[in-house]
Amino acid sequence: MNIEVDAEVVGFARRLAAAGVDVPPTRVHAMLEALDVLGAGSLRSVYWSGRVTLCASPEDVERYDRVFAAHFGRRPDRPPRRVTVPPVTRLIALPDGSGDGARDGHDADPERQRIATASRLEVLRNRDVTTLGPADRAEVGRYISALLPAAPDRVTRRLRPSPSGPVDARRTVRSMLRHGGEPVDLRRQRHGRRQRRLVFLVDVSGSMAPYAETLLRFAHAACRVRPATEVFTVGTRLTRVTRELRRRDPVAALTAASAAIDDWSGGTRLGDELKEFLDRWGQRGTARGAVVVIGSDGWERGDPALLADQMARLARLARRIVWVNPHRGYKGYSPSTGGMRAALPYVDRLVAGHSLGAMQELAALLGGREPLGRARPAREGW
Repeated sequence: MNIEVDAEVVGFARRLAAAGVDVPPTRVHAMLEALDVLGAGSLRSVYWSGRVTLCASPEDVERYDRVFAAHFGRRPDRPPRRVTVPPVTRLIALPDGSGDGARDGHDADPERQRIATASRLEVLRNRDVTTLGPADRAEVGRYISALLPAAPDRVTRRLRPSPSGPVDARRTVRSMLRHGGEPVDLRRQRHGRRQRRLVFLVDVSGSMAPYAETLLRFAHAACRVRPATEVFTVGTRLTRVTRELRRRDPVAALTAASAAIDDWSGGTRLGDELKEFLDRWGQRGTARGAVVVIGSDGWERGDPALLADQMARLARLARRIVWVNPHRGYKGYSPSTGGMRAALPYVDRLVAGHSLGAMQELAALLGGREPLGRARPAREGW
């Protein structure tokens, strides 16, 4: 694509967003890729390239047609109507037990339900959450709420009784004294294990708003598994939403968190908010030895040098730093924003966060038994 076509598409996307259509950058990029294939020489190619990539609902199509005619002068003629194929009814079993599970008063075959559920999950697994309709988004939300994200345990210095391990001389001698000095039972001990704290810093700025709900739902699942989990949102201010997300019901928890966040869809000042977090919470113990998950696309309005300094502070405190960037899941992505370039030297893992599959992989990464040594600065494979 040339610069003129890029500018024209971006201008059209802005007018579409002003008309009420949700147009994230990923959809604009998809339209440009479609035009690369179809070519921008005909009005029909431009129309259908935008319609299949920028519209997510029937209401979006109506607004799209109106804005397209106003922006390009007219709308291309519609192609002749195709023959409608009768729909095929498929058995879909949802995670909450809803769906066509019974027919004519008899229960459906459990094996068919299992296959249908697996097929449905595979369809939704790799789709960007911003491209899903309300029903699919709710279904993906139920799957995310069922995840078990938790940081691995950490080994403590205190020794505890154990059936195996080194001999506990003190307890063994006491046992011998109770049995007349005979070594009847060798008592053993092993270092104990404690839950490692998990800390979430979720970017709720305008560029991350389409993905923030998914990340907060993932954080709510972590709060349910590990009560020691802490959750903060960052944008133009730092907001602690741990108390709101500790509610058992996902809908009630997300509603309470949304009411507590005053800077939703605002700007991004990652360096300032990370400094406030470290000054008020992290330095006092919240981030010490914890696994910190930062969910952001790296767009930084402040000074990238400040963000780099605060990331260096966080790296000295945290055990692991995992950065979740929704754009990481797209082919050809490179961390080119100022915020990402400043943060990368201090990040252990950079992972995607745009789909259900990405959230499942993140849960597996957090819950895995990783080596105690740091992954930094091995940046190959990011």
